[in-house]
Amino acid sequence: MPEASSPRRTPQNVPYQDLPHLVNADGQYLFCRYWKPSGTPKALIFVSHGAGEHCGRYDELAHMLKGLDMLVFAHDHVGHGQSEGERMVVSDFQVFVRDVLQHVDTIQKDYPDVPIFLLGHSMGGAISILVAAERPTYFSGMVLISPLVLANPESASTLKDKLHITKTSLEKAAEVSVTWIPYAFHLWVLAAKLLNFVLPNMTLGRIDSSVLSRNKSEVDLYNSDPLVCRAGLKVCFGIQLLNAVARVERAMPRLTLPFLLLQGSADRLCDSKGAYLLMESSRSQDKTLKMYEGAYHVLHRELPEVTNSVLHEVNSWVSHRIAAAGAGCPP
Repeated sequence: MPEASSPRRTPQNVPYQDLPHLVNADGQYLFCRYWKPSGTPKALIFVSHGAGEHCGRYDELAHMLKGLDMLVFAHDHVGHGQSEGERMVVSDFQVFVRDVLQHVDTIQKDYPDVPIFLLGHSMGGAISILVAAERPTYFSGMVLISPLVLANPESASTLKDKLHITKTSLEKAAEVSVTWIPYAFHLWVLAAKLLNFVLPNMTLGRIDSSVLSRNKSEVDLYNSDPLVCRAGLKVCFGIQLLNAVARVERAMPRLTLPFLLLQGSADRLCDSKGAYLLMESSRSQDKTLKMYEGAYHVLHRELPEVTNSVLHEVNSWVSHRIAAAGAGCPP
């Protein structure tokens, strides 16, 4: 995939010709990672990372999946990690979805009869849901770890301050039932669009790394990772995330593929109510939700007992679905 004549360099000034990469439909270079089994893969799985991070943070999870004789592949989304693009800026959330489908099609050409799965975390979960919705019968299954279905009211506190919404109204908004969440959400979209029109590059604040995990070692690793973007969330990116939530809401009833959903009850970035909403709204006949009480957002980098359970659940679930896909029957 690298091209000998490529003059382009990563944001870290490494020539793309020395790295695995793909060029998307906009001509942007995306850094790729591949974890290949020693023999012919039994299945393929694309890993979609979250906002502000990069696909290298999924190395442990990828090696576990590789041990199941899966070919694991991923790329840094536009504006992330070692891929091109202004940091945490994208013209349209569909760019993320389109790029994943391009990468999937590229790899699938070499393995036309091998089942393919999706795995997504946080923003990557929203991307995975939208990818699956575009091709309802294409994927054999999907693993979602703390997916962006509903933004937690706490995570939008800075935006609320910018919009001068009172504390009382925020508390009431946070207490709305799932039935009313879509209406409250549309009000947020309207307000955010107004701010995006006036001040698209306004910084709304950084992600508080302390809410990612209860494991201090993992938080320290995140804070010291040079490929993690610590710039504040811009209004223009925030509006794309809001658009993604609206699209996910419309896409959920179209989901029919098997999926495993893992969620922390104390997630302060992606509201755990979203997990229940996804379970209720999707039409899949094979869907599993495991809620981790007290756990934060990054379940695969949480306290050891949580992370070990997550790895076990993913291993077991994917193994059964690979076998079912190979046999051409439901699990």
